[in-house]
Amino acid sequence: MEIQLWREILDPYELAVKELVIKFKHLIKEHRDNNRYSPIEQVEGRVKTISSILEKSLKKGIPLEDIEEKIEDIAGIRIICQFVEDIDRVVELIRGRGDMEIKSEKNYLAHSKESGYRSYHVIVYYQVETINGPKKLQVEIQIRTLAMNFWAIIEHSLQYKYEKNIPEHIRKRLSAAADAVDMLDNEMSSVRSEIMDAQNSFQIQANIVADILNNIENLYKVLNKREIKKIQDEFYQIYTMNDLNQLERFDKQLDQVAEGYRAQALSGLR
Repeated sequence: MEIQLWREILDPYELAVKELVIKFKHLIKEHRDNNRYSPIEQVEGRVKTISSILEKSLKKGIPLEDIEEKIEDIAGIRIICQFVEDIDRVVELIRGRGDMEIKSEKNYLAHSKESGYRSYHVIVYYQVETINGPKKLQVEIQIRTLAMNFWAIIEHSLQYKYEKNIPEHIRKRLSAAADAVDMLDNEMSSVRSEIMDAQNSFQIQANIVADILNNIENLYKVLNKREIKKIQDEFYQIYTMNDLNQLERFDKQLDQVAEGYRAQALSGLR
């Protein structure tokens, strides 16, 4: 197949990966902007290289003209979660979306591979707009925890190094490491609520501070330096107290001050 034809085939998959990464990252932002815990921690994407596609087509006996139909992971999205429980939540988010149609699901959490690999795979149909019109593509979405992802990266590197013939003594260590990853995820789940509370409190505080600083920046335009310095000094004093309730109170007061000046500015334009 000519290089130019490969580009024509793979370009829509590049677009799909870019769009989906943006959409999933926006989900993270939406959760955090609304002071909600995000079940998604990280998002990555990739399109298979031509050599990887050729290798898979040869291994599985797939004719080149059938690769888009029979190779489901030309486009791949990897979603990383903090906790095992988050994986189910992410799957539900995907099931509820109108821009993706689920083709199949594979649960390697309940039934891990012989190597110890654990993850949740969802194959979806996703439509992109190309110069030749709309095109529906298959995309593989892998959902796993941080610990599972670390193990999978190492295992993949070793598979590449040993050309998928990993020595038995290394295979046994990988299997033991997979068991350790499972234990780690279970331990993290046992303190999940405490970790989530701490992270949510931090995110709420970060959002409040950002709102306060935005109001102070806007008030620079209408207040004199002495008034601005007084507001800043009060903010720094409250911030060092590490009291979220006091910070929320100050934020609401500053919102009222800023809103008052905005109303004056609007009345002056009439």
